[in-house]
Amino acid sequence: MVSDEPMKQSHRERILTADPHNEQVLARQLSAPQQTMMGLGGAIGTGLFLASGLAVNIAGPAIILSYVLVAGISLLLGAALTEMAVAHPTAGAFGVYAGMYLSPFAGYAVRVSYWLMEAVATGGQLVAASIYMGYWFPAVPGAVWVLAFAIALIGANSQAVGRLGVVESWLVMIKIAAVVMFVAIAALALLGLTGDAPAGLRYAAAHGGFMPFGITGAWLGCCFVIYSFIGVEIVAVTSGEAADPSHTIPAAMRRMVLGVSAIYIVTITLLVALTPWHDLGVGESPFVSVLRRVHVPGAAGVMNFVVLTAALSSANANLYIMVRTVFSLARGDFIPRSLGMVTEQGTPRAALLISSVGLGAAVVVQALWPSSAYVWFFGVALFGALFVWLMIFATHIACRSRSIPLGSCIGAALIAAILASTWWVPALRSTVLAGGPWLLLLAVGYRLTARRAASAIVKSHTA
Repeated sequence: MVSDEPMKQSHRERILTADPHNEQVLARQLSAPQQTMMGLGGAIGTGLFLASGLAVNIAGPAIILSYVLVAGISLLLGAALTEMAVAHPTAGAFGVYAGMYLSPFAGYAVRVSYWLMEAVATGGQLVAASIYMGYWFPAVPGAVWVLAFAIALIGANSQAVGRLGVVESWLVMIKIAAVVMFVAIAALALLGLTGDAPAGLRYAAAHGGFMPFGITGAWLGCCFVIYSFIGVEIVAVTSGEAADPSHTIPAAMRRMVLGVSAIYIVTITLLVALTPWHDLGVGESPFVSVLRRVHVPGAAGVMNFVVLTAALSSANANLYIMVRTVFSLARGDFIPRSLGMVTEQGTPRAALLISSVGLGAAVVVQALWPSSAYVWFFGVALFGALFVWLMIFATHIACRSRSIPLGSCIGAALIAAILASTWWVPALRSTVLAGGPWLLLLAVGYRLTARRAASAIVKSHTA
């Protein structure tokens, strides 16, 4: 008879203890600029180009303050992640760190939560893309576009990571060019150089003033705004394929967080300056709405193409993360190890096929509930994102046990407060409601994983 204690010890060491070296079989082909582009690709997406309309309706022009506060939180997160990613450059990133410094369950929960969150978020990006396509083809069902884009994304992610980095870099450059175009046109409109009277800043103080809902509105706006910053952590995920982690990770993280923060704050300021805040929503991109109002010929159509590209770029980056998360879970033996196999090009193709499930779900949800699909995806994905960010801060606090990192303590407290506050935002109540089933799913999955692993070890001992 096999002793129970050796079995438990073997299970703890071989299955549940994170080992970054198990995951370092991916091709290290990403440069610092490509890492930055992957991060920007995941962060600059529908959170800015579509969901900002929801955010403005909660806070009014004071949404600018919401963006400033959340930018501060993302800077704290970036600092914590950089320290851990340089010490442990691996595809599992913060999931591995949570397993190392918190507990085996924490490592499992973070990685599975991140995969689930990205699966839902990617579905939301594709739904947003279908909304944008409705600008040109209103008669075509949205589910058709979701399916077509899903197939294209799977094809792109099946390529070597170096090629994927090039594709994502071009997509992100289109987004950045669009933001520059929007800023330029908006600035001209403010000065009256587009043919209309100078817009000035009258809308920023109209319809209830700068803070029509007070400081409470600005705070609740953070519940939407933080979704725009989800993706800054991608740089840590790319560390497993970074060419020179000790140099590229800090540079990529610094450029990406500061770049995203500047882009968001400038563009949202111009957005509320040019359009009455209560006219914005998610029927179309607020950026398209603004450019239509300033009467620049063709600008609205061009911007719609750009926000479409932005959604696809974010979906592409999200799918990349999902694949690496499944790869990390497989290399840690939380799921069948065959899902951690890579091709000769270093691409985890089996993990890609499993991760494509989220894209299929997006097709179904868009077909059944076309009018509410995006908001549903948004709310559920937000819980997973906030849970992961909270665990990243907690992991960094545990990692620095000899000297408590004040920044991570503040960041963790703010994330917990934002998560609790979603209950008072009707459109985001699904975020809190998703919490219970989400955590229950994690507990059951972890238990089943432990049983499967223990059974495999018993068989190997008795063979």
